[in-house]
Amino acid sequence: MKKVLLAGESWMSYTTHVKGFDSFYTSTYETGEKWLVAALDKKGYEVTFLPNHLAADQFPFTMEELKKFDCVILSDIGSNTLLLPSATFSKSLKMPDRTKLIRDYVLEGGSLLMIGGYLTFSGVDAKGKWHDTPVQEVLPVEVLTVDDRMERCAGVKPVTVKEHGALKEIKGEWPDVLGYNKTVAKPEAEVVALVEENPFIALGSYGKGRSAAFTTDCAPHWAPPEFCEWEYYDKLWQGIVDWLTEK
Repeated sequence: MKKVLLAGESWMSYTTHVKGFDSFYTSTYETGEKWLVAALDKKGYEVTFLPNHLAADQFPFTMEELKKFDCVILSDIGSNTLLLPSATFSKSLKMPDRTKLIRDYVLEGGSLLMIGGYLTFSGVDAKGKWHDTPVQEVLPVEVLTVDDRMERCAGVKPVTVKEHGALKEIKGEWPDVLGYNKTVAKPEAEVVALVEENPFIALGSYGKGRSAAFTTDCAPHWAPPEFCEWEYYDKLWQGIVDWLTEK
């Protein structure tokens, strides 16, 4: 059974409610991994999910730990979460740079999938900041250094532009998405799908490993219900991860 490590796809919200003279607060914890995990589970992948608040200290610090996984997925997780473990931020202790670790993992035969969101690629206010990390070296797209979100509230339709094994099960038109991260394809990248002439799905080989960029979300809000409930949603993720983990 192939193993996948999914990091990110979680958030906490703290809301102030003002009702005339009085106010009160509520808090929620939410995750967006269920559609992606279900798709991979159906194909027999064993997925370990590390939400953002746990990834800071529980994402592997050594190559030995990371190589237990056939594929690493980064989805809506900023580089700071991996660059600032609590030991470094709170106690000024030196810790391994896990962005370098991910790069070396790919070069040594691992596989990486970056999925879009407000904190992957560049993200909201450019806080994702993946461009300035070694992970950029093994992505098939160049990450912008500015806020790269392309919000499309009226919907925009991705288009398959190249036949590829990763998309062999995808038929007909794609459903609309409500936004994506704008990137620039590297010369060596295989861009198999576009959105508004920008990379939607790009694939690449680096060292002994492979990587892929999927520039919209795997869950709401950029992936609306019609996308998550699309008849080919499961086949999409299964095809990409199958290709990434081929030996």
